[in-house]
Amino acid sequence: MNANIIDGKAIAQQIRSELKHRLQKRHTKGLITPGLAVILVGDDIASQIYVRNKRDACQDVGINSFAYDLPRSTTEIELLTLIQKLNIDPQVHGILIQLPLPPAIHTAHILESIDPKKDVDGFHPNNLGLLAQGRPFLRPCTPYGVMRLFEMKKISLKGLNAVIIGTSNIVGKPMAFELLNAGCTITVCHSATRQLQQHIQQADLLVSAIGKADIIQTPWIKPKAIVIDIGITRNANGKLHGDIDFATAKEIASYITPVPGGVGPMTVAMLLENTLFAAENNPN
Repeated sequence: MNANIIDGKAIAQQIRSELKHRLQKRHTKGLITPGLAVILVGDDIASQIYVRNKRDACQDVGINSFAYDLPRSTTEIELLTLIQKLNIDPQVHGILIQLPLPPAIHTAHILESIDPKKDVDGFHPNNLGLLAQGRPFLRPCTPYGVMRLFEMKKISLKGLNAVIIGTSNIVGKPMAFELLNAGCTITVCHSATRQLQQHIQQADLLVSAIGKADIIQTPWIKPKAIVIDIGITRNANGKLHGDIDFATAKEIASYITPVPGGVGPMTVAMLLENTLFAAENNPN
């Protein structure tokens, strides 16, 4: 059996084309162009690449991108002051803080300082709380992107046993809320989980977000399971790997996402979707 490969890159491009059309319609109506402020602190190479991709994506669909590239020496107070200015700026509908921040800055304080209506990453406690209650507003981009993949592929989730590997506030926990809201029965595994293999073997839907290459063994995967690989690592040769060995797992799964080209492009697409949503629901 060969799995249906979920082409996240193609689906993300379709969503971006639809967003571009919606933004053009806003322009013809004389509505304000949504604006996204992207804040980068420090000179981490990977973060610079991610930020450049997000800014390019904004330009592609017609969202205004405001760049704030700050030195690593930026203090927490200076960053909080900038965020407060952006919170009241009528041209800015979304605020994104590229993570990780330098160790001297308390990440939770920074994320909590963003106006929840401009929190296009979906990391603010208010937005995570709304998602947990089953009434989402701005949803964390990666889990939201996974849900859109299911929607676009018309994959029914109700009643499935879903196993999530990873408990981060960015992916694992909100992914659990998303799937619970969709009617799945949820198991969340982490570093202290005992008998991980047995949990995975029961999964109709497996979502892995660890970031350790090929850590999930293919024989653990239930035949015909839906396999979503969010983890991503780069080996010494620069090649990207997921948590799951794609070459062998695709022989067992019913649906599977590749790395790269699976969930990653959807994360950026959902950032753009959230920015437009924020403009529509908080027009200043």
